[in-house]
Amino acid sequence: MWEGKKVSVVFSTYRDVKTIKKVIDGLFKTGVVDEVVAVDNNAEEGTKEEILKTKAKYALETRQGLGYGFMTALKEAKGDLIITMEVDGTYTPNDVFKLLSYSEDFDVVCGTRTNSSTIRKGSEMGLMTRWANIFYAKFISVLFRTSNLTDVGCIYRLINRKSLDKIKKIKMDGGWAFNLDWMIHMIRKKIKFIEIPVNFFPRVGAAVGAGKSKLVAAKIAIRMMGFIIRHRLNLIKNKK
Repeated sequence: MWEGKKVSVVFSTYRDVKTIKKVIDGLFKTGVVDEVVAVDNNAEEGTKEEILKTKAKYALETRQGLGYGFMTALKEAKGDLIITMEVDGTYTPNDVFKLLSYSEDFDVVCGTRTNSSTIRKGSEMGLMTRWANIFYAKFISVLFRTSNLTDVGCIYRLINRKSLDKIKKIKMDGGWAFNLDWMIHMIRKKIKFIEIPVNFFPRVGAAVGAGKSKLVAAKIAIRMMGFIIRHRLNLIKNKK
């Protein structure tokens, strides 16, 4: 509980068998996390068994894609405050306190990984990746005339129940663009948010998505630009 409100942490897992139990246990050890929802998105062998060793709630989403997994996780969450994160070792459970500390004044608290003081050595936040995230974040800030943003790829976020109810029935991207899609829908719905630095550590295990190679990252970057512009032109609908 946090100031009388139930706290849920949710995630989708695919290649996190080496870290998933440690992260779940770490979340409960904070003493403020009441519920953890772990969505198995066709995860590697042994993942389900690792989840069932913990107090987390297990759910299965067979439609492959980051967005499908997280949308299922958000629907399963029962908390008043819901935190999304990845469990590949890149984020630390203790940073939930940072997000929660702003939850009284803001409906959404977005983490950012681009602050140089919180980027840990060996993490997948090299110079090019960092500046690409900052560029797209600033582009969104200007295009939608919203609060300052510095990161479009950080999934470590908090959203309160009232704000989640505003966007959870919107049909969002089921794949790589979910995180960006959610961010822009939040902005278009005029939900009050703030962005704060979170620690970013090296990933444990095989990379997925943009982390696979520079070529994959470049292709995603190009698609991101188109995705943002389509939102601005209202070609992506912002209704349930």
